[in-house]
Amino acid sequence: MTAQNYTKGLHLLVDLEQCKRNCEQMEAFRSMILTAVEAHGLHVLGSVFHAFDNGAFTAVVCLTESHLSVHTWPEFGRVTFDVFLSNYLQVNDAKGQHLAETIAEFFQGEITMRKEVQR
Repeated sequence: MTAQNYTKGLHLLVDLEQCKRNCEQMEAFRSMILTAVEAHGLHVLGSVFHAFDNGAFTAVVCLTESHLSVHTWPEFGRVTFDVFLSNYLQVNDAKGQHLAETIAEFFQGEITMRKEVQR
């Protein structure tokens, strides 16, 4: 990687609507996402998973490479999430893309907003 083609990282922001499953499955999400992060060779610094009374949940996974976060609204079939991986030691853009696809597939929702920010 040279200074001319270096980007700090890719930040993906995604909204899902009409989610067909798993909006209330925090433990299943925890297992799936931590397995996916490990499979990509990423390094977890810590994570927080919080379930709300209505079954919704919020999750944040801090990585040495940056973070990902997920917020669910089962009453609306809605999920929002972001994945940000820095490119400090290697280009992680493909890993970030794949994690975003994995999260979207987990919830089986329709992507209504997807933004990519090169940082």
